[in-house]
Order: sequence, then structure tokens, then C-alpha cells
Amino acid sequence: MSSPATRIIQYHRVKSRERNDEGNAATINGHPAWAARWDLETNTATLLDVQSNTFCAGGIHAPNGSYIVFGGNSAIGPGGVGNGSNFNPVYGDFDGGQAVRVFDPCPANDTTCPFFDNASLLSMPSVRWYPGVESLPDGSAILIGGMHGGGFVNRNLPNVDPTFEGGGANPTYGFWPPKGPEQNMAFMTLTSGLNTYALSYTMQSGLLFVQANLSTILFNYTTNTEIPLPDMPNGVVRTYPASGANTLLPMTPANNYEATVIFCGGSALPADAYGDYSFPAVNTWEFPASNDCQRITPEPQDGSAPKYTQDDDMPQGRTMGQFIILPDFTLLMVNGAANGTAGYAQQTGQTPNFADMPFGESLSAGPVFQPAVYDPSKPPGQRWSQEGLSSSKIPRLYHSSALLMVDGSVMIAGGNPNIDVNLTTIFPTEYRLEIFYPLYWGKQRPSVTGMPSTLTYGGDGFDLVVDTNSYSGSANDAAANTTVVIIRPGWTTHGVNMGQRALQLNNTFSVSDSGNITVHVSQVPPNPAMFSPGPALMFVVTHGVPSMGKLIIVGNGQMGTQPTFDATVLPPSQLAASSVKGNASPNTNSSGSPAVSATSTHSLSTGVVVAIVVGGIAAALAVGVFIAVLVSRRRRARAATKSTIIGGIQRSASMGRAYRDAASPIGGQVGDYIAEGYKSRPSQQSTDGYGGYQPNEMQYGGGGRRGESFIPLQQYSTSDLHAPSTPGNYSESDVDLPIQSGYRDYPAQPSSSQGGGYGQYQPSQGYNPQRRF
Repeated sequence: MSSPATRIIQYHRVKSRERNDEGNAATINGHPAWAARWDLETNTATLLDVQSNTFCAGGIHAPNGSYIVFGGNSAIGPGGVGNGSNFNPVYGDFDGGQAVRVFDPCPANDTTCPFFDNASLLSMPSVRWYPGVESLPDGSAILIGGMHGGGFVNRNLPNVDPTFEGGGANPTYGFWPPKGPEQNMAFMTLTSGLNTYALSYTMQSGLLFVQANLSTILFNYTTNTEIPLPDMPNGVVRTYPASGANTLLPMTPANNYEATVIFCGGSALPADAYGDYSFPAVNTWEFPASNDCQRITPEPQDGSAPKYTQDDDMPQGRTMGQFIILPDFTLLMVNGAANGTAGYAQQTGQTPNFADMPFGESLSAGPVFQPAVYDPSKPPGQRWSQEGLSSSKIPRLYHSSALLMVDGSVMIAGGNPNIDVNLTTIFPTEYRLEIFYPLYWGKQRPSVTGMPSTLTYGGDGFDLVVDTNSYSGSANDAAANTTVVIIRPGWTTHGVNMGQRALQLNNTFSVSDSGNITVHVSQVPPNPAMFSPGPALMFVVTHGVPSMGKLIIVGNGQMGTQPTFDATVLPPSQLAASSVKGNASPNTNSSGSPAVSATSTHSLSTGVVVAIVVGGIAAALAVGVFIAVLVSRRRRARAATKSTIIGGIQRSASMGRAYRDAASPIGGQVGDYIAEGYKSRPSQQSTDGYGGYQPNEMQYGGGGRRGESFIPLQQYSTSDLHAPSTPGNYSESDVDLPIQSGYRDYPAQPSSSQGGGYGQYQPSQGYNPQRRF
């Protein structure tokens, strides 16, 4: 899965879609496959048919648990070349620039879940490639900016038209379902160039926090007015392609649910170094990524002016890193590189010949293999730690993704800094999934009964029961250290988790003489702007160890104004006698996972990374994997021809062309050995063409590829390649000067390929909507 866009859609399933390698070996209905549904229990996948090109789309969950995919790429064929039409007959893909695609979760035993992808019924008013997307209090989505035709950054040089860029930029915002004509957004002009996948979070007031380039605003999308906030300090860009990690910190009763956003990493490249649509002006891989972290509270409850606050530096600089909110409300940082930026190209302003590009088409180097954990509850100076965390061995660079799973583990996938499938370059298309097991793994989970299927905004609370046999030590202490949390993992692609947020529900407790703990829990606070309607994972966390999660729906499951109710007062907490204790053995391990066999979980107690060889299907999942852990258990009894209302159109599951394919096993059984904390799963041979990924035997499908883009792994040194560059000091005056590279001992092989990787879009050229980025 080279650039996964991932979403949780069902309890035991994962949805995978989007790619930048359209010519995948796996096929469905006569064309390369670009989507699949992964079963976490059986490690098998079902191919799904998607009509339109989803490369570099955006997305969000709908209130009913469906997820929606917006925009993408034009119709292209082999080598990323378009034919000027909205359909390419070789790859069988339609132009996805205005597409709106809907996936409805279906019962766990249903292998026929179709994608609804019909542009004659669902489409946006304008083309959006790399759009920012955020869910709003009524469950609708706001769509922000993007490009029309693709490119490295969203500008020409000289930048004489920062609003429209001669037709290359989309400076508008709109909604889904539509709420009137799209409008120009002044912020897109202000941030011209570095404003794709604009970072946005809905605030409690209903305003939208938006950050791009070095600028920050609060946005009233109803009146199209902007409130300027301070610029990002230290010249560090967080949006693509600098690609810093960011998330909304968990909202808790202790912080009065105040919304604070954190940014870590990215790049402090000089502004002109990013170049234009064609390629960067400098050798980006020679510039160390930033380790700078900043916090901002956009709407301080004390009435003070919003400001950025310096936070603890990361242990190392990272571009393309990704924050994942864990159930214990720490933040896991994974993926990324120590040098360079996201993106790919076949030349830069300093390296005009592809043959001299030291990392093939990759614009980054020095993969960061070891995760890190950030604890927002700790005092400054103590928030970052890598203690006990093992390292991966798989580079996760451009087009990588990560997502929280229902068992509290984290799925990691993707990586492909190449224009298409490329298995022989220095950083090849990556087809292995990984599961990261946090430090709470292997500890005794609380066993909980009474988790609801839905939550309301205010209203009557509910009770959960933590079984006395699922914890050890003092019952009163366990009860006082039990929290109930909901997390929306987000729709993730390119290291961005659109819609990710976490909230702790208020609770009290009663401890019985038997040691059972009854947890009295409030509903979600009566403000949908705090946590928009839609699916979320619920966990009960005792002493920092989460229960198995449950996928629930927040709100009424429909788009529109959400009902709110007065919050009820919870009963006071009641303690038991001090002698009452839990009955679990302190050494009991109950962190079983659908993704790991029971016989191997005893080894997964210290931040282990487990690799899963996916096989040929991974080529089908290339650029954007949606990990969707389906919502199906509550839908098993529903009729097969259910109706859904999306964007004002009522449709049944059988409407339009049915894209269905029988489940195909792809990948191997769980292995039984661990080496240096990295668990490998050997792949199995398969007669259906999707099993057992063999790097040396993989065939390229889809009508062939441009041979000159495949760079042999000659003069390859793992120790040097995966080491970060020596940090240097750079200034504006350095941009036009040649910079010596520490990686030039490992040059790419000569190539006859010409051009700049992103379609050679030059300021002097007219805008061509069919031109490949």
C-alpha cells in the first residue's frame, strides 16, 4: 500500500483505497485494482472496484458511519500519462478530480460491499487535488482549496497570480452536501504555494481553525470572514510538502475540554527553495527536517490572546511524521524522514539530470525507524520518550499512513516516493503492513460490559462495569484511575489524519464489595462542534491500559442539526473497603488482538513493530489506503437493499454498477519468531496471484511501465542510506548555490528519462488539466 488513505469502517475490517501506482498487478473487472477491504481476523483482503482515479484525494466519515472520498487525479494510463479524455482505456480509470465516492460499511460476512462511484449522480462543482477536509457540527464536510492539475507545490514562479495560478490552483471552499456556490477563500491567496491539504480543526465556537504555509486563521465559513492568528514560529512549514505532524490534543474534563492543536516537525526550508509546480529549487534531501514543536489554543477560555507556545523538541527531526492518538491519551509519532520533504521528482533546480538524483524520485532521505511517544500530561521537558520502543525496518516516507485499531494497536502502511509502482529503486513501492503494539500491550486489559452503540449530545448517562477479574491491586485505586474515552482515528492519507480527535467522557464510579467497578458515564457534552457526529472508538482505560474498543456512533446518524440535551448530574463516587482488590494475577496478559495469534502475544509487551507481508494486492492499494474497521455488527440484521441519503440523493446499495469480487487471501499466516523487536510474517504461496509478495519476482501489470524509471539497487548501502544527513545551517542565500550531498556515493543509475517528475509544469506553459503532477 504505497500511499494509504485509511479509515475504520467495521469492527474486524479495514478499508484500503487510493494510490499513485495505477498500474497495479492485481486486477478487478478487467482493470488494475485500487481498493481492497482487509480482514483483521483472517489477514485476507477483498478487492473493491473504484471507477475514478483517487490519487491524492481527501475524505471524512459521514454521521452514519459511511465514509466519503473527495477529488483525486485525472484519468491516466501507463507512466502517469493522460490522453486528454476523462477516461483512460488502458487502466480503465475515469477522471477523479470532481468525484465524490461513498463506501457504506456492510455486515462482516458480506463480501460484496460496493463503492458508490457515479459522477453523473455525485460530484463536486470543481476539481480538487490535495483538498483539505474537515467535518462540521452538522455532519457535513467543508472542502478547502487544492490543485486543479497537480504539481509539487501550488504555485508558479514568478508568482504573479497567487489566487488562481493561471488555472493551476483552486482557491475556493465548499461543502458536502453543497450549501450554495463555492466561494473564494482569501487565506488560499495568502498561503499560495504551500496550502494543499490545509490543516483544519473545528473549534467549540463552530469556527474553523486553519493553518497552511506559515499562516494561521480562525475561519467563519458561514460569512467567509477570517480572524488572523499569529504566524507559525521559527519559519517551520507544517503543510505538504514540508509535512509536519499535527493533531488536536485530547479534550478532557481536567482541561475543561479546551481545544489545543500541536504541530511537530516539518521543514524550515527557505520559501523559494520549494520551487513551483514542476519541482523544488534545491536538493531537498540535503536539508535536515525540523524537530520543532509548537502548541496553540485558538480559543483560550481565560480570554487571553491566542499564541503559539514552544513545546519540547522531538528526539529527532521528522518530515512526514504522523501523530496517532492512543487510548491512554499519549500521542504516538511514527513514520517519516530525517531529511527532505514529501513529494517526488525526476529533477530539482540543482540536479537537472535524473541520473544524478541519489534517491531516485524520492525527495527525502534518512528514514526515521524508531517511533516516539509524546505525553501531553507531563510537564515541559519530560513529554517525549522513546524508551522501550523498538524500531521498524521499513522506510515509511511519502504516501505512508497510520491508523489506530480497535484493539489499541496501530496499523502502519504505505510508502512510495515514486510516480508509479517501482520495486527496484532505493525507496521502492512498499507493500508490507505493520502493526505497532504500544507499551500497554501485554498488560491486563479491563474487561467491560455495558458499552453503548450510540452516544448523544447531553442527556442521560449510562453505566459500565469493569469486572473484578480483569484488574489487580486496590479496587478503589483502579476505579479512581479509570477513564472512558472516545477517539475518532480519522481519515488518513499522506501522513494526515483528517478528522482525528479524542475526548474523555466525564465519569464517577461505585466500587462493590466483590471488586466490580461500576463506572457512571456522561454522554458527550451538548456541543456537536466539540466532537462532530459520526463513528468513533470507545475505550475504557484503567491504569493506562485500554479495554478492547467498540465502534460506536456519536449523534443521530444523520446529516443536519444534531439534537442536544441538558447534561445530567452523575451520582457521587462511592468507595469500597480498602481491603477490596481485583482478582486478576498481576502477570496476566489479556491483550489479545485480531491481528496477532494468541501464541505470540506474550512477546508483544514493549513497543514492538510487527510486519505483515501483504502481497500483490498491495500494488492495488498504492497511494491511499483507507483502513476502515467496519460498523457491521449492528447492521447484520438489516436488509441487503438498504437506503442511504448522501448529498440529498437517496439510493440503494444496488444502485448503479455493482463492483463486487470474491474475497481473495493475500498475505501470510502469523509467524512465530521475533528478531530485534521486529516480527516478520512469512508470506504464503497462492494460486490466485495475490499471495506471497516476492520482491524479486513481482511482475508489473497494467500494460507495462516506463522502464527508465526503475533504478537498480546497485551501490546500495543500508547503513549509509538510512542514516540522517549531518545537520547544516542554511539561509536564503544558499538556495541558489550548489550544496554538497552526503549521499552522492550512492548515485542512481543512468536513465534516458527526461523532465521534472511532476509533468514539467512551467510558468510559461498553459494550464493543462490532463497533465500529471
